[in-house]
Amino acid sequence: MKYLQQVTHRWQLLGRLLGAGLLVATGAVHLDLYLTGYRTIPTIGWLFLLQVIAAFGLAALVVVTSARLVSAAAAGFALSTLGGYVLSVWFGLFGFREVPTTAGAVAGSIEIAGFALLGFLAVAVAPRGRPGSRSLFPARPLADRERSWAGRLEVLVGAGALLAAALLIVAVATGGGQPARGAGGTSGRPELQVREIAGKAVLTDAGGFTLYWFALDSVSKSRCYGTCAAYWPPLIGAPRAGPGVTGKLGTTKRSDGSLQATYDGHPLYTYIGDSAPGQASGNRVNLNGGLWYDVAVARQ
Repeated sequence: MKYLQQVTHRWQLLGRLLGAGLLVATGAVHLDLYLTGYRTIPTIGWLFLLQVIAAFGLAALVVVTSARLVSAAAAGFALSTLGGYVLSVWFGLFGFREVPTTAGAVAGSIEIAGFALLGFLAVAVAPRGRPGSRSLFPARPLADRERSWAGRLEVLVGAGALLAAALLIVAVATGGGQPARGAGGTSGRPELQVREIAGKAVLTDAGGFTLYWFALDSVSKSRCYGTCAAYWPPLIGAPRAGPGVTGKLGTTKRSDGSLQATYDGHPLYTYIGDSAPGQASGNRVNLNGGLWYDVAVARQ
């Protein structure tokens, strides 16, 4: 029995170390995203920073203590982080909508593994008589009942991990940004308008969605493709001027042969974080390699 207790203790220690490593890994992914642009996104930036701090803090606690409550809290943290990602892909959170990326899929997979491992550690029953063993239930008098409940909780943890994996797969497979705006209209020519947003005159599409330009673009040439274009759907079609529009209108050819609208030489984009007309949440956001700005228009 003593040998069995020692082996179990070693396996639990190894499990805690692996669980802590998974927490550090997901924290590192979010830290990289935070430093490479997410810090400029309102609300989301602060949430990413808090996630990083919580991940590293819980990892340290998991290593230094075998308390089941700590493992349970860490498992819940991993699952809630994954839940936030899935919700942001499907519906958006705090005015920001995520698109499926490799980093998101990797972080989600790590969080599922962390939830499963730490969840099992939280509900696993130690061999009887182990000194200092901790349990969610009384130890010796209710040992059989404890093992019965622990078995049920282990099944729930396993089922939760499988469900989380299924949701992640569906989110990655079906999520995504808005299609390129402007295409499919009756004339195929998006109308540009000038509207007052956040106290200044900015360029919008006919639906009132703010238009943006990308600092990394060269004159009349877009450098936003792939994941970037999912966050920032290009405005497609030869534009026509609406009320208040006085700049030079034009187009640039994208790699797929479509024509993207330009204004004074700047290729134009919308932003998936703008969920309704009159918003400009993408202004001065550092995302996808560079800064984004709304298209300010001088008042006449």
